[in-house]
Amino acid sequence: MDAADLGQVLANSPVEPYVRILRRLAEEAPDFVAVTCEDDSISRSQLERRSNRMARAYTELGVGFGEYVAIALPNGVDYYVSFLAVLKVGAVPMPISYRLPVSERQAIVDLADAKLIVGADPDDHPGRACLAADFEPDDSLSEEPLPEVVSPAWKAPTSGGSTGRPKIIVAGTTAEVSPALNAMVFQYGSQDVQLVATPLYHNSAVTSSIGGLLLGQHVVVMKRFDAERLLQLVEEHRVSWMLLVPTMLHRMHRVLESGAEYDLSSIRILWHMASKCPEWLKQAWLDRVGPEKVLELYGGTELQAVAIITGTEWLEHRGSVGRPVIGEMKILDADGTEVPPETVGEIFMRRPEGQPPTYRYIGAESKDVDGWESLGDLGWKDSDGYIYISDRRVDMIVSGGANVYPAEVENALDAHPKILSTVVVGLPDEDLGQRVHALVQAEVGTTPEELIEFLADKLVRYKIPRSVEFIDSPLRDDAGKVRRSKMREEAIERMKADA
Repeated sequence: MDAADLGQVLANSPVEPYVRILRRLAEEAPDFVAVTCEDDSISRSQLERRSNRMARAYTELGVGFGEYVAIALPNGVDYYVSFLAVLKVGAVPMPISYRLPVSERQAIVDLADAKLIVGADPDDHPGRACLAADFEPDDSLSEEPLPEVVSPAWKAPTSGGSTGRPKIIVAGTTAEVSPALNAMVFQYGSQDVQLVATPLYHNSAVTSSIGGLLLGQHVVVMKRFDAERLLQLVEEHRVSWMLLVPTMLHRMHRVLESGAEYDLSSIRILWHMASKCPEWLKQAWLDRVGPEKVLELYGGTELQAVAIITGTEWLEHRGSVGRPVIGEMKILDADGTEVPPETVGEIFMRRPEGQPPTYRYIGAESKDVDGWESLGDLGWKDSDGYIYISDRRVDMIVSGGANVYPAEVENALDAHPKILSTVVVGLPDEDLGQRVHALVQAEVGTTPEELIEFLADKLVRYKIPRSVEFIDSPLRDDAGKVRRSKMREEAIERMKADA
C-alpha cells in the first residue's frame, strides 16, 4: 500500500451514506451478529431496529440536523445503538468519557452547545436534555427506517488541548463513506472479526469499529481492557483484526511470558498506535505473530496526514512510524525552514492536494505555516523518507495510550488551598510508557494523599498523578514560565538515585 494507491481509490470510489449501508447489511443478513460485548450480542437487524427507535426518542427530545449529542457511555452494545441513532437524525455524535468529572463534562457540552447528553444525570446539567445510561425508548416508537439523512460530520471527538482547556475536533467528512477506501486504509474486510479493547470515546476505537460495521464485520468489544481476557477473546472468537496501544501489548506480553498459552493463529492484522512502542516490545510481537501481521499508524485525530509502517519495513527502519500514505509530512525548524534528513524538528502535515479540510476545531486554533499544520510533535526523517518520533509532544504526557496535558492537571492542583505552585511532567514507566508525576510547592504538612483525594472529583482517573514530589523552592519564575524539560530530567535523575 502506498500514497498513489490510496489516491487512486480516493478518486474513484463512490461514497454511500452510513445509514443506507447499515440498513442494506441488515436486510442482506438480518441474523448476523454485528456486535458482541461479554454476554450481550446484537444482530444486524436488531441494531437497525433499536437505533431507529432510539433515533425517534432523540427527535422527541429536540435533537435536529447538525446538532451535537454527547455520548458518555461505557463500551458495549448500547454505545453503538446510541451512536447510530444520532447519525440517523442527522446530528453529530460527540464521544466523551463516561468517567469525566461533572466539571470537565460541563465544559465540553457548553463548548459544543450539545443538544443532548446520553449517559448523564439531568441534575448535573440544568437546562440541557439528558438521558440515563440505561435509557430505553417507549415501545410505542416505531422501529421502521427513518427518512434518509446524512449528518454534516460523522463524529466530533474531544481533546483536553495543550492549554488545559477542552477542544472539539469535528470531522471534515459527512456521514458518507467509501467502503473500498476504508478497507484499504485499515487493511480489513467483511470477513474479519474485529476486537475493540480501547474505550470507544477514543478516536481510533470508534473510527475502526464503525468502519468495520459498515463493512459487515463482527465486532467484539471489551468493556474494559484486561490482558488475559483479551487473549481469551482472540481464541474464543477467532479474532483476525485488532488495534491496540503499546501498554496493552506490554501487559499481554507479560501474560504470555509467564507461561500462559493461547491460540493467536487467527490474527491477520495487529495494529498499534497512540504512543511510542519500545523497540524490544515491538520486536517481541514481530517474533510472536510475524512481521507481516504487525502494522503501526502515526497521525492525529485531525487526519491531515497518516503514516503507516509494516513490521517488515520496521525491521529495516527500526524505530520509525512509517512514511505518509495519506497527505504529506515534513520536518521544520523553529524558523519554519525544512531541515535535512536525520535532523530533529517539528513535524508538519498537509492534507492531500485538492481535498477539503479534514477537520475543524471548536475551542482551539490550528498551528499553520503556509498551509502546513502541526500537532506539536517533534521528530525527524531518514534519507528514505521514514518518519521517527522524538517526543510525542513538547509537554504532553502519553500514559497507557491516553493523552494527558500537564496544564490541565496543574490547573486542577492549583485550586487546592495549600498549593503554591505546580509543574506536572511524565516520567518513564515500564508498564504505561509514562506516568503522571506532580512537582508541588505547598504549605508545610501537605500530604500526597490529600492532593490525590482533592483531584478525585476534578479529573478523570488516568490524569491524576501517580506520584507527588514536594519541592521547597518556587517552580516558576515571576512571569509564570517554567523549564519543564529540565525539571523532568532532574526528576528522572532523582528517581534513578532512589531506585
